[in-house]
Amino acid sequence: MSWTYNNEPVTDEIIGDAYGFVYVITNNISGRRYVGRKYFTKAGYKTVKGKRKRVRLSSGWEDYFGSNKTLLEDVEKLGAENFSRAIIKMCKNKSECSYWETHYIFQFEALLSDRWYNEWVTCKISAKHLASLK
Repeated sequence: MSWTYNNEPVTDEIIGDAYGFVYVITNNISGRRYVGRKYFTKAGYKTVKGKRKRVRLSSGWEDYFGSNKTLLEDVEKLGAENFSRAIIKMCKNKSECSYWETHYIFQFEALLSDRWYNEWVTCKISAKHLASLK
């Protein structure tokens, strides 16, 4: 099952210059959900003319199903086709991803309900990195 954003399949045009995204994965059988964040790329290295250069590599976001152990066990047991993956917020940088993930976990009260896979939240954000949101 592919990712959606505003009920549309995610394309390179939709991604644009976004750094990452906040998402909700839904178990279509039980209705249980998970809020998380993912970056489109990750840091890596490539050898060019004998020199090691830092580059951005794909993070594998297209096939990603979160980091929660219980969620991943359910995906394995029930099959990926029984889960939907929706991007709820595109973000310009890491701090925005952290901010919005935490925002939605609290907004949905995901830590207080068994209807969510989320078990913990951690966040360290600097206001100066969120200047574009003000």
